Amino acid sequence: MTTSTTTPVVSPTEVLLTPAQVAALFRVDAKTVTRWAQAGRLEAVRAPGGHRRYRAAQVHALLDRSAGS
Repeated sequence: MTTSTTTPVVSPTEVLLTPAQVAALFRVDAKTVTRWAQAGRLEAVRAPGGHRRYRAAQVHALLDRSAGS
């Protein structure tokens, strides 16, 4: 597994979601969300403790695209 050497910049006002929150929106398991991030479908931001977080705007855009198909 390769990891990026650059850390995405997150605005203090930007809403971030946990894998469990994203999974609940899509009605999938949290591990599926992690696989989506590894496949490039979602961009994961690493929290200070190393946990993945997902930008709410990007998640909602993906949700809108998947609901339209």
